[in-house]
Amino acid sequence: MQGWATAVRNVVPAAACRTARRIAGRSVIEDACEMRLLLAEDERELAAWLVKALAQSGLQVDWVDDGRLVLPSLDATRYDALILDLGLPGLDGREVLARLRAADERLPVLILTARDSLIERVGSLNEGADDFLAKPFEIAELEARLVALVRRSRGGDHPRFACGALAYDAGSKQFTLAREPLALTPREHAVLRTLIMRSGEPLSKQEILDRVFADDADVHPDAIEVLVHRLRKRLHGSPVGIRTVRGLGYALHSAEGERG
Repeated sequence: MQGWATAVRNVVPAAACRTARRIAGRSVIEDACEMRLLLAEDERELAAWLVKALAQSGLQVDWVDDGRLVLPSLDATRYDALILDLGLPGLDGREVLARLRAADERLPVLILTARDSLIERVGSLNEGADDFLAKPFEIAELEARLVALVRRSRGGDHPRFACGALAYDAGSKQFTLAREPLALTPREHAVLRTLIMRSGEPLSKQEILDRVFADDADVHPDAIEVLVHRLRKRLHGSPVGIRTVRGLGYALHSAEGERG
């Protein structure tokens, strides 16, 4: 575990993490702040370090230590990527990956393992993994690889999300409605961004809360209702709206899309 302690200590100072690293002219933190990850790792000391270090870079990380818990966790929560150790108890990481891909689940998967060999790497990639990182490693490299995986899965370096006349450019971080800039408060912006990234899919108040206010434990789920009410006013008169899906949450939709 000494190698791990060294690797993680390199990123523990939060200020250094938040200001120093740049990839293709953009900070890792800018992309990471919108990411929620599931870590499947049975080494508790390592997992605790990883959760702490990744959280300091703005990533939301949930952790399971048994392969049998991975698929139920993915069913219960929407994640942007899975960090998967191959040597898990209960259900081997390879079997977890096989079941994931057999279910046609496209979630980006980064394999984390001490088994560093060409055969191991090629085998993991052929079985459906998106990337492979051998232990020990630098946290900076893990973060960069995760950001790249999620960025690709979302459609490019600067993906553009749209729901009818409403569009969000992830590069400029700007919303437009009928090609005109849409003025929003920071919290309204964060909630609408979360909804448009899952356009058409219902998100519960808790899911929105977890993504928008992960660092603010004092925010009550009812605050989401207030923000949704404000957003509906902003969108009033346009074909785009926020629908309440009973028992499931809120979903962004467009009347134009329904007619099409």
